Amino acid sequence: MVVVRQSTIIAAPIAEVWRLLRDFNGHDRWHPAVSTSTIEDNAPADMVGAVRRFRLAAGGILREQLLSLSDVEHRLSYCLLEAPLPLMGYVANLRLQPVTDGDETFWEWCAEFTPPAARHDELVSLVRDEIQRAGFAAIRAYLGAPDAGGVVPAGMRLATAVTSRRVSVAAASVGEGGSVTGRRWNGAGASGHGVTTKAIVVERYGGPEVLRLRDITLPAPASGEVRVRHTAIGVNFIDVYCRTGYFTLLTPPGVPGMEAAGVIEAVGEGVADLRPGDRVAYACPPVGAYSERRNMAADLLIRLADDIADDLAAAVLLKGVTASFLLHEVHVVRRGERVLIHAAAGGVGQFLVQWARHLGATVFATVSNMEKAQLVTRLGADHVIIYTREDFAESVSRLTAGQGVDVIYDAVGADTFAGSIAALAPRGHIVSFGQASGAIGEQDIGALAAKSVTLSRPNYGHYTDTPARLAPHVARLFTALRQGILTPSAPRRYPLVEAAMAHQDLESRRTSGALILLPY
Repeated sequence: MVVVRQSTIIAAPIAEVWRLLRDFNGHDRWHPAVSTSTIEDNAPADMVGAVRRFRLAAGGILREQLLSLSDVEHRLSYCLLEAPLPLMGYVANLRLQPVTDGDETFWEWCAEFTPPAARHDELVSLVRDEIQRAGFAAIRAYLGAPDAGGVVPAGMRLATAVTSRRVSVAAASVGEGGSVTGRRWNGAGASGHGVTTKAIVVERYGGPEVLRLRDITLPAPASGEVRVRHTAIGVNFIDVYCRTGYFTLLTPPGVPGMEAAGVIEAVGEGVADLRPGDRVAYACPPVGAYSERRNMAADLLIRLADDIADDLAAAVLLKGVTASFLLHEVHVVRRGERVLIHAAAGGVGQFLVQWARHLGATVFATVSNMEKAQLVTRLGADHVIIYTREDFAESVSRLTAGQGVDVIYDAVGADTFAGSIAALAPRGHIVSFGQASGAIGEQDIGALAAKSVTLSRPNYGHYTDTPARLAPHVARLFTALRQGILTPSAPRRYPLVEAAMAHQDLESRRTSGALILLPY
């Protein structure tokens, strides 16, 4: 075990410093590296046992639990439950004492953890500079106290620089009164007369609260483009990744969303096969779907047949296309294979269960509760594992007589990755296509050799960014819907203005199936 102990003097009374530190949910107000902070289960922020969840400004999730707190001794301790780096067994103790006349505060910060031997020096340096010294500097900056050494730690400089850059970009593009001007949205050209329309704008990377309804100026469609009036908009986890900055498909301020259905209102030059009044849908970059209207390249649109309703298209297109390339390109599922699907009750998960079963695979599904277990059983899963009650890797071993599964489709990420490796058969394939619980972080590729495991991390855009790549998956999806191979449940609906609520429900895993936004 490593012990990293540092202390400093803060030129502020102990009551002021302690007020900030004892608030177990206050880092997002004073620490530039923390984007959002929430206490799970609505527990009081100073309750021993409370768990706070940080989303870092640079991406990544931290979950920390308060172990002790004493207002008399000005002490607290906490441990890491989840982190993007292997700070194993991390426990920190903070202690304050008044200095001489009480206007200054002595602060000792001791952290204990067990790093992997190969990363010992790197992680010790990180805790010393990026956590402890950055924390000292952040408190000083917030209180307006002089820096003790006159040097801002590297981690603090980096976090501050990132924050400042994002704020300046937003300020330059958001006009008075909330309208967004001065830039080309969604790749549209600036010729002709534009319109004003409402859109959900991500003003800076962060939690659901950064999603704001704004009026934006939309130029007339450029050559090769059409203007689409949306009637239904799909909500997907990739939108969360764009909102947080994990994916760089969106640069704030910008409009998220890559899936919608609607009606063409205007047509740019050079568009011959679409006209105003046509019903269309899409599920591909660039972002911009969370809006009443947008401009879109005509060759990326799909004309909707009469038997495909707008809300169905907006609910299933992106998820169905994802399931198609996961099952038919990334890993081609063959009859008799054993397939494990995590988050099987989710939007993509439900399609994977039904489609893999249709392809002749034996389907293992993990879910969080009995209600979802009953759902995926109805969809055709052969074996359902409630991961909150049992270790899924042990269950897979028991159900397969120790052989493991041939392929795992994993959109959960940090919470399931190690177990997924354990649940695979020799020469198995893990397809990691999401990280709902957090990034899997850096992994030792040598560990995959124990079973000759292969790992894929497909990106939706790389399979759908041209009409030639997208078309076969769309055709396969609509065929599967018409033949009853896929039977999507009715989507949960939200007004466009409640996009933040939709993201909260999606991230909390309170939902199953698809979510859509209704702009009117």
